[in-house]
Amino acid sequence: MNELCNILIVDDEILVRQGIKHHLSWKKYGFRIVGEASNGKEALELIEALRPHIVITDIVMPIMDGEELTRIVKQNYPDIEVIVLSSYGEFNYVRSTFQQGVADYILKPKLDTDELLQVLQRTAHKIPTIQYQADAGDNQITMDHVIEKLISGYSIEYDTELLKQAFPYARFALIGIEQPAQQGTGRSYSASDLFSRLTDRVTSACGQIVLRPLPSDAHAAVFLANLDPQKADSWMTAVREVAQETKQADPQIGWAVSHLFDDFNRISEVYQDELPKLLSYRFYFPETALLMEDGLPQPAQVDSSFNLKQFTEEMKREHFDTAFQDLRSYVAALSRSYNSTAFEFKSLLGNFVFNITILLGNQGYDMKELDAAKYSYFKRINDAPHVHEAVRLLETFLEEANRQIMAKTQQGSSTSMKKLLAYIEEHHAETLNLTTLGQYFHFNPSYLSSYFTTHHTEGFSEYLNKIRVEKAAELLRSGTMSISDISTTVGYSDPSYFTKVFKKMTGYSPSQYRRDHLH
Repeated sequence: MNELCNILIVDDEILVRQGIKHHLSWKKYGFRIVGEASNGKEALELIEALRPHIVITDIVMPIMDGEELTRIVKQNYPDIEVIVLSSYGEFNYVRSTFQQGVADYILKPKLDTDELLQVLQRTAHKIPTIQYQADAGDNQITMDHVIEKLISGYSIEYDTELLKQAFPYARFALIGIEQPAQQGTGRSYSASDLFSRLTDRVTSACGQIVLRPLPSDAHAAVFLANLDPQKADSWMTAVREVAQETKQADPQIGWAVSHLFDDFNRISEVYQDELPKLLSYRFYFPETALLMEDGLPQPAQVDSSFNLKQFTEEMKREHFDTAFQDLRSYVAALSRSYNSTAFEFKSLLGNFVFNITILLGNQGYDMKELDAAKYSYFKRINDAPHVHEAVRLLETFLEEANRQIMAKTQQGSSTSMKKLLAYIEEHHAETLNLTTLGQYFHFNPSYLSSYFTTHHTEGFSEYLNKIRVEKAAELLRSGTMSISDISTTVGYSDPSYFTKVFKKMTGYSPSQYRRDHLH
């Protein structure tokens, strides 16, 4: 009997993955798509579990790119063939992958059905472990094909008798299980383990049920349940018991169950929208074993967005206790309002860290240590697995900022220096130097230079450049103004000098900084 050739698709663009999956009736030509991944790291986990014959991989991907994936695959799984898929037409760019033993190379802009099929057929014939024949399998539509089409957002006509044979009961639901890999240990439960546990429990509890695994990524498992409406209560009890048991064994695991639905065609809506939304709530409810829409509390009502203008004014007046308390109250309310995504919540906390560091630095506080540590705070907040950890990190930052404030207060503050700093910030875009500054404040330029250095953590030129670069960074992040115009706006008449200063202070050229922020 001829064996189908199994394919794994690896690309960070979901449209590319879906396009390849639905290019052809793959079984008709002797192929089967067994999985997909968005980067090399996810792919390696799936390769270990699925052992595909061919891996189709993009070159440019986050976390682990196609070049590194190819090297590891050919080193650890030499029998697996790799086909490179890239947007880059430069052969030199992917030459290193050929040196690792890549079977073939396809350009994305030229990707069409005939070329893809020919490349795959040529590659499949090289694999000695299978007797590949182009006409393996048949072109008969299967329930797996129907499900894959529907959950990917495609419409498809299918025989209702096929649906009745596969799913004889009236109600459907989706079960999603998310389990991030634990460092050095992988996942506690494989998708097959979870499926077996769930099947055993719900079958013994209610009998009349069909469970079917659906496509999912490396850190999640999704199952379709088809059940008799009269057994819904006993079914849900069984699911909740399994969820609680696995949660006790692995606190990182989280379960979610969609509402029950009768129309099978709604599977796409539930799979793409409802289930991912429920699983995203795990950030706010890390202790909850099983999340369902009906079981969630009412989200806290946050009256309005944070009043950053008032906060800034309180900071400038050195009313730090009031400013920080307002901030803490707002964050506490927002942490109980799970309508914001985890990304939005973390981004907001990162903005608070950034703004507080800038405000205190502009007011003459010694922020060298905290300024250097802010990038660590950004990363740790971004990596926080749940809301409590993210809030704890912000509190740690505020405590450290308070220590810097107290240290400065104990040393005494300089009114003149504050006026100097305020003037520089207000007039940074003008032709500003020690001479013009000295004339305004009636200081000798030489004395002003040493006074500035003595009473501030930075020299005059360094501080002026810092203010200008910060203003430029805001413009690069917030709009489409040209780099040349930004240079002029913040006070540099020479764009090339501006670029040099910006890169020295940030580590990025202005264009790189803008691309990084937009990405």
